[in-house]
Amino acid sequence: MSPLALPEGLTCGVDEAGRGPLAGPVTAAAVILDPRNHIDGLNDSKKLSAKRRAALSVEIRAKAISWAVAEASVEEIDRVNILQASLLAMRRAVDGLAVRPEKALIDGNICPRLDCPMQAIVGGDGKVASIAAASILAKTVRDADMLALHAVYPMYGFDRHKGYPTAFHLQTLRAHGPCPAHRRSYAPVAQLLLL
Repeated sequence: MSPLALPEGLTCGVDEAGRGPLAGPVTAAAVILDPRNHIDGLNDSKKLSAKRRAALSVEIRAKAISWAVAEASVEEIDRVNILQASLLAMRRAVDGLAVRPEKALIDGNICPRLDCPMQAIVGGDGKVASIAAASILAKTVRDADMLALHAVYPMYGFDRHKGYPTAFHLQTLRAHGPCPAHRRSYAPVAQLLLL
């Protein structure tokens, strides 16, 4: 595979992880890569093994000009909906950068409100290196959050499915009912609350 594109100037890539799960926060990351400090193997986090993501996450944090990770909570997701919560997490990540970007490249087709020029790129995590780096940081941080939730609520198996609506997760949700980490606005959880 050819290397992903590296834009000129202080451009940050922005991506999120965790829109689809029934539990846990939605996590976003913003990364400004250093063109003089190349990182091999950047790609959409979903196309990488957990071990490779973990290694790249360490390298990104060490070599990037600036990076930040932020989230929107389960309560915020339920209050404003997952799209708005994702955009909120993205804005928080960009605001958390120690260096102000000249431009932001956002994975997807909708941009958050930012105070710099921005561009949405569908499939950007597989096309632009800085967005791929952001996808890796967002995914590794969110997965770590779900492992922490597993320690508190082991009966749901968050370590296995990270909150996604797998058959096992839906089975445990029906058996135990929702915990505080579950998103009440999501249909499988909301239906159980009506029983």
